[in-house]
Amino acid sequence: MHRPPATGSTPTLHPPAGTAGRLAGLLRVREHTVDELASALGLTGNAVRLHLTRLEKDNLVRRVGLRPGVSRPSVVYALTPECELLYSRAYVPVLTQLLHVLATKLGRAKFDTLLRQVGRELMAGRPRPTGALRQRAEQGSTLLNELGGLTHVARERGTLVIRGDSCPLAAATRDHPEACSAVES
Repeated sequence: MHRPPATGSTPTLHPPAGTAGRLAGLLRVREHTVDELASALGLTGNAVRLHLTRLEKDNLVRRVGLRPGVSRPSVVYALTPECELLYSRAYVPVLTQLLHVLATKLGRAKFDTLLRQVGRELMAGRPRPTGALRQRAEQGSTLLNELGGLTHVARERGTLVIRGDSCPLAAATRDHPEACSAVES
Protein backbone atom coordinates (compact mmCIF):
# COMPACT_ATOMS: atom_id res chain seq x y z
CA MET A 1 0.00 0.00 0.00
CA HIS A 2 1.12 3.52 -0.72
CA ARG A 3 1.69 5.57 2.40
CA PRO A 4 2.10 9.33 2.36
CA PRO A 5 5.65 10.41 3.13
CA ALA A 6 6.30 11.33 6.72
CA THR A 7 6.85 14.98 7.46
CA GLY A 8 9.43 16.20 9.95
CA SER A 9 11.49 13.81 12.00
CA THR A 10 10.49 10.30 12.92
CA PRO A 11 8.39 10.29 16.09
CA THR A 12 10.11 8.95 19.18
CA LEU A 13 8.11 6.24 20.92
CA HIS A 14 10.31 5.85 23.98
CA PRO A 15 12.24 8.24 26.20
CA PRO A 16 15.75 8.97 24.94
CA ALA A 17 18.39 6.38 25.84
CA GLY A 18 22.14 6.48 26.43
CA THR A 19 23.79 9.86 26.94
CA ALA A 20 20.74 11.66 25.54
CA GLY A 21 18.66 9.78 28.10
CA ARG A 22 20.94 10.85 30.94
CA LEU A 23 20.72 14.43 29.68
CA ALA A 24 16.91 14.22 29.50
CA GLY A 25 16.88 12.75 33.01
CA LEU A 26 18.65 15.84 34.34
CA LEU A 27 16.18 18.07 32.48
CA ARG A 28 13.26 16.18 34.05
CA VAL A 29 14.41 17.45 37.45
CA ARG A 30 14.96 21.08 36.40
CA GLU A 31 16.06 23.35 33.58
CA HIS A 32 19.80 23.50 32.81
CA THR A 33 22.35 25.34 30.71
CA VAL A 34 24.88 23.57 28.48
CA ASP A 35 27.66 24.15 31.02
CA GLU A 36 25.57 22.70 33.86
CA LEU A 37 24.71 19.62 31.80
CA ALA A 38 28.31 19.17 30.67
CA SER A 39 29.57 19.35 34.26
CA ALA A 40 26.94 16.91 35.57
CA LEU A 41 27.58 14.40 32.77
CA GLY A 42 31.36 14.77 32.55
CA LEU A 43 31.16 15.82 28.88
CA THR A 44 32.36 18.75 26.84
CA GLY A 45 29.99 21.58 26.04
CA ASN A 46 30.17 20.65 22.36
CA ALA A 47 29.12 17.05 23.08
CA VAL A 48 26.14 18.31 25.09
CA ARG A 49 25.21 20.77 22.32
CA LEU A 50 25.23 17.92 19.80
CA HIS A 51 22.79 15.90 21.92
CA LEU A 52 20.61 18.95 22.59
CA THR A 53 20.45 19.72 18.85
CA ARG A 54 19.22 16.19 18.12
CA LEU A 55 16.72 16.30 20.97
CA GLU A 56 15.46 19.70 19.78
CA LYS A 57 15.04 18.33 16.25
CA ASP A 58 12.94 15.48 17.67
CA ASN A 59 10.89 18.02 19.70
CA LEU A 60 11.99 16.52 23.00
CA VAL A 61 13.96 19.51 24.33
CA ARG A 62 13.35 23.24 23.93
CA ARG A 63 15.04 26.51 24.80
CA VAL A 64 13.17 28.24 27.59
CA GLY A 65 15.25 31.31 28.39
CA LEU A 66 18.62 32.83 29.17
CA ARG A 67 20.73 33.06 32.33
CA PRO A 68 23.42 35.66 32.85
CA GLY A 69 26.87 34.25 32.16
CA VAL A 70 30.46 35.46 32.63
CA SER A 71 30.83 36.83 29.09
CA ARG A 72 27.34 36.36 27.62
CA PRO A 73 23.99 34.85 28.58
CA SER A 74 23.64 31.07 28.58
CA VAL A 75 20.67 29.35 26.96
CA VAL A 76 18.48 27.40 29.38
CA TYR A 77 16.98 24.09 28.20
CA ALA A 78 13.96 22.09 29.38
CA LEU A 79 12.05 19.03 28.25
CA THR A 80 9.04 19.56 26.01
CA PRO A 81 5.61 18.34 27.12
CA GLU A 82 5.90 15.71 24.35
CA CYS A 83 9.02 14.30 25.98
CA GLU A 84 7.40 14.29 29.42
CA LEU A 85 4.60 12.16 27.96
CA LEU A 86 7.15 9.52 26.94
CA TYR A 87 7.99 8.95 30.59
CA SER A 88 4.40 8.59 31.83
CA ARG A 89 2.72 5.20 32.15
CA ALA A 90 -0.43 6.62 33.77
CA TYR A 91 -2.37 8.05 30.81
CA VAL A 92 -3.66 4.80 29.32
CA PRO A 93 -4.90 3.17 32.55
CA VAL A 94 -6.43 6.44 33.81
CA LEU A 95 -8.17 7.13 30.48
CA THR A 96 -9.41 3.54 30.21
CA GLN A 97 -10.79 3.57 33.75
CA LEU A 98 -12.40 6.98 33.20
CA LEU A 99 -14.14 5.65 30.08
CA HIS A 100 -15.33 2.61 32.01
CA VAL A 101 -16.80 4.75 34.81
CA LEU A 102 -18.45 7.15 32.34
CA ALA A 103 -19.92 4.31 30.28
CA THR A 104 -21.36 2.71 33.41
CA LYS A 105 -22.81 5.93 34.82
CA LEU A 106 -24.15 7.44 31.58
CA GLY A 107 -25.41 4.46 29.59
CA ARG A 108 -24.51 3.69 25.98
CA ALA A 109 -26.41 6.49 24.17
CA LYS A 110 -25.30 9.34 26.47
CA PHE A 111 -21.74 7.98 26.53
CA ASP A 112 -21.61 8.00 22.73
CA THR A 113 -23.05 11.54 22.62
CA LEU A 114 -20.46 12.72 25.16
CA LEU A 115 -17.55 11.23 23.21
CA ARG A 116 -18.79 12.82 19.97
CA GLN A 117 -18.88 16.17 21.79
CA VAL A 118 -15.30 15.57 22.98
CA GLY A 119 -14.23 14.97 19.38
CA ARG A 120 -15.90 18.14 18.13
CA GLU A 121 -14.36 20.21 20.92
CA LEU A 122 -10.90 18.78 20.21
CA MET A 123 -11.27 20.14 16.69
CA ALA A 124 -12.56 23.57 17.73
CA GLY A 125 -10.34 26.21 16.21
CA ARG A 126 -8.79 23.85 13.67
CA PRO A 127 -9.61 24.45 10.02
CA ARG A 128 -12.23 22.11 8.59
CA PRO A 129 -11.07 19.92 5.71
CA THR A 130 -11.54 21.56 2.32
CA GLY A 131 -11.32 20.61 -1.31
CA ALA A 132 -12.49 17.58 -3.23
CA LEU A 133 -13.52 14.42 -1.40
CA ARG A 134 -10.07 12.82 -1.86
CA GLN A 135 -8.37 15.94 -0.44
CA ARG A 136 -10.68 15.98 2.60
CA ALA A 137 -10.04 12.29 3.21
CA GLU A 138 -6.27 12.87 2.99
CA GLN A 139 -6.56 15.76 5.46
CA GLY A 140 -8.52 13.52 7.84
CA SER A 141 -5.90 10.79 7.51
CA THR A 142 -3.13 13.30 8.20
CA LEU A 143 -4.91 14.47 11.36
CA LEU A 144 -5.31 10.91 12.61
CA ASN A 145 -1.59 10.32 11.99
CA GLU A 146 -0.73 13.50 13.92
CA LEU A 147 -2.71 12.07 16.84
CA GLY A 148 -0.59 8.91 16.76
CA GLY A 149 -2.50 6.75 14.32
CA LEU A 150 -1.16 5.03 11.23
CA THR A 151 -3.70 5.58 8.47
CA HIS A 152 -3.93 5.99 4.72
CA VAL A 153 -6.66 6.72 2.21
CA ALA A 154 -7.72 3.81 0.00
CA ARG A 155 -10.37 3.17 -2.60
CA GLU A 156 -12.42 0.08 -1.81
CA ARG A 157 -15.26 -1.01 -4.07
CA GLY A 158 -15.43 2.48 -5.59
CA THR A 159 -15.57 4.23 -2.21
CA LEU A 160 -12.85 6.25 -0.47
CA VAL A 161 -12.07 5.05 3.03
CA ILE A 162 -9.52 5.97 5.64
CA ARG A 163 -7.94 2.64 6.49
CA GLY A 164 -6.30 2.47 9.90
CA ASP A 165 -3.34 0.20 10.54
CA SER A 166 -2.87 1.47 14.09
CA CYS A 167 -5.34 3.39 16.25
CA PRO A 168 -4.16 6.25 18.49
CA LEU A 169 -6.80 5.13 21.02
CA ALA A 170 -6.25 1.37 20.72
CA ALA A 171 -5.82 0.80 24.45
CA ALA A 172 -9.13 2.55 25.20
CA THR A 173 -11.16 1.18 22.30
CA ARG A 174 -10.35 -2.41 23.22
CA ASP A 175 -12.92 -2.23 26.02
CA HIS A 176 -14.84 0.85 24.85
CA PRO A 177 -15.27 0.96 21.06
CA GLU A 178 -17.44 4.03 21.64
CA ALA A 179 -14.18 5.96 22.07
CA CYS A 180 -13.96 5.85 18.27
CA SER A 181 -16.88 8.29 18.25
CA ALA A 182 -14.57 11.04 19.50
CA VAL A 183 -12.20 10.52 16.58
CA GLU A 184 -15.03 9.99 14.11
CA SER A 185 -16.65 13.30 15.09
